[in-house]
Amino acid sequence: MRRRAYITSLLIALVTIFNGCNYSFTGASIDPRTKTVSVDYFPNVAPIVAPRLSQTLTEKLKNKFIIETSLQVTPSGGDLQFSGKITSYTTTPVAIQGNQTSSLNRLTVTATVKFVNKIDEKKSFETTFTNFVDFSSKDNFSSVENKLIEDVTTMMVQDIFNKAVINW
Repeated sequence: MRRRAYITSLLIALVTIFNGCNYSFTGASIDPRTKTVSVDYFPNVAPIVAPRLSQTLTEKLKNKFIIETSLQVTPSGGDLQFSGKITSYTTTPVAIQGNQTSSLNRLTVTATVKFVNKIDEKKSFETTFTNFVDFSSKDNFSSVENKLIEDVTTMMVQDIFNKAVINW
């Protein structure tokens, strides 16, 4: 009986402690005064424009905060604000074989991101993020492009999230 009372007391203490914090078990440490996040549309200004890329990056960044934090996503003016643009979208060969043909290609995406933290201005930044995914040269790019965009934007969103709220 004594053990059950101890465990109950411990659980109540933990709930009380975490109730006052805006902490996520993903490692995000967000000031408890922070309540909202806004993500502007990321236009693609790269010389090559993939139709789905801007929307995919923008929505994945919003969803990251919806799923992994308790912040409310607002159309504009959030306590945390993200804006930026996609500046590069390229494919290049990365593994040249002896017969001068590529066995592996790489899709690389670069985006400039401006992050404004209205609660703690010192944490604001403007940074360029670059991520890539490799794919077989045997694959028809147009048939794998959507999957590659999903993969590269997932990595990019994780990097943006980490820099903004995990402070790595």
